[in-house]
Amino acid sequence: MNVADAMTPREDVVTADLPGTRSDVLEYLQERSFSSVPVVKPTDNGPEYRGLISRETLIEEPDEDQLVMLMEEDLPTTTAETSLEDVARTMVEESARRVPVVDGEFEGIVTVTDVIHAIATGDQETEGTVESYASTDVNTTYEGAPLPVAERELSYANVPYTVALDDDGRMSGVLTEVDILEVARIVEGEEETGDNFGDQDDDWSWEGIKAVGSRYLPTRDIEIPAGPIRELMSDDVVTVSAGTSVQEAAQRMITNDIEQIPMVTGEDLVGIVCDVDLLEALYE
Repeated sequence: MNVADAMTPREDVVTADLPGTRSDVLEYLQERSFSSVPVVKPTDNGPEYRGLISRETLIEEPDEDQLVMLMEEDLPTTTAETSLEDVARTMVEESARRVPVVDGEFEGIVTVTDVIHAIATGDQETEGTVESYASTDVNTTYEGAPLPVAERELSYANVPYTVALDDDGRMSGVLTEVDILEVARIVEGEEETGDNFGDQDDDWSWEGIKAVGSRYLPTRDIEIPAGPIRELMSDDVVTVSAGTSVQEAAQRMITNDIEQIPMVTGEDLVGIVCDVDLLEALYE
């Protein structure tokens, strides 16, 4: 298969236009659970691809409002004629969940989920079981931890999920950064910067020589509910065993709209299978 066989064409891709603000992109990410949104600049010759804005950037840069300052520009792109194996390798090596398809102008986008769908349907053949691609390093958090703490823990661990553990240390659910983003909201406020005194010799002074009092600057922050993660996590956890085939794991991901699946032996958590890990089955 080539990228053209799996990608979403330009007319079906949600994009953000320059100039624009973070509120436009946040709405897309919250409502559609995207991991990122392509940014384009309309031109007479069609939309010109400029970069991507990820959900991680929106959370990590709460004070920035302009899209041009939030977007990541030096990210990999591909073409429609590139093989699915090659773009899968790029996704793994560059940690890129969405790769814009660009050939002179923006033509569409191919995602990790698109490749997983090709594996699930058998359009892209794979061999082996998930044991070869699972990680035994599993990110976990106590189910009673406050949601803001869990969000920071995901950020520090640099992973998009955490497996929740109950009082007995048993797996009780899974929380993802998508779950957190769905309930996050931007809060406006003011920050006091101290007394501001004008200077009569300053041509740029607003108020001449008199004191103009305390100056306040607008601030923005991300507000995340403080309840325990058990109130937001998915407790109906889909799992795989070490002997589950790569194709079957891909099918479970597509059917349940998830990006990672805990691997278990009996009731014991022994690993995690992320969708991007399965991409390695295409080119190894």
